[in-house]
Amino acid sequence: MTAAAPLRGRQREAARNDGAILAAARDVFLEDPKAPIAAVAERAGVGISALYRRYAGKEELLRTLCQDGLRAFIQAARDADGLDDGWDALTTFLREVVDADVHSLTVHLAGTFTSTPEMVQDAAHSNELVAGLVERARAGGRLRPDVVVTDIGLILEACAAIRLPDRERTAQLRRRYLALAIDGMGRDDAGALPGPPPAPGEMNWRWARSREGQSS
Repeated sequence: MTAAAPLRGRQREAARNDGAILAAARDVFLEDPKAPIAAVAERAGVGISALYRRYAGKEELLRTLCQDGLRAFIQAARDADGLDDGWDALTTFLREVVDADVHSLTVHLAGTFTSTPEMVQDAAHSNELVAGLVERARAGGRLRPDVVVTDIGLILEACAAIRLPDRERTAQLRRRYLALAIDGMGRDDAGALPGPPPAPGEMNWRWARSREGQSS
C-alpha cells in the first residue's frame, strides 16, 4: 500500500485551520447555540475569511459538527458489535459514546439546522445498529425485557446534559450516572418501569428546522 503524501504548505495550513475551526465551533455552540459564527473564528484564532472559505455559513458548520458526531456514534456501535458478549457490547458502546460526548450535540443543537438526506440515512442506520445491540443484550438474558431502543438514546442524552466548567469532573459525573443507568437496565426484579417507553419517532420533533432566534 502506498503511503499518503504528506500535506504541504497551504494544504497543511488549511487542515490545521479546519481542525481548529471545528474544535472551536463545538465549544462555542455547546455553550450557546445562538452564538454568531464570528465567535467561532475568534475562538479558533483564525480570520473570518478563513472560516468562510471552508464553510458557507453557520448552518453548514452546525451540520458538519453533527454529521461528524453521528459518524462517531455509528463507528462506536460497529466496534462494540464485534464483542462476543451482547451485554458487554451494549455497555461498552454506551461508555464509549458518553466519553466521546457525542450526544451533547443532540441535546444542544437539535432543530438549529436542516438535515441532509445523508444525515437522515445515517441516523436511521445508527438506530438499526443500536437496535441490534439491544436485541443481543436481551437475548443473552442480561438486559431487562422492558428496555427499548429509544430508552438508550434518552439515557445518553441524560448523561450529556451533565456539564460543569471542569471537564474532568464532568466526565466523572457522566460515568457515575451512566453506571447507575446500566445497573438499572440489568435488573428485572424491581417490577416494570413506570409509564410506556418512548414510541419510535416520538423524539424526532426536535430535529424539525427552527431558525427562530438564530444568529448568522
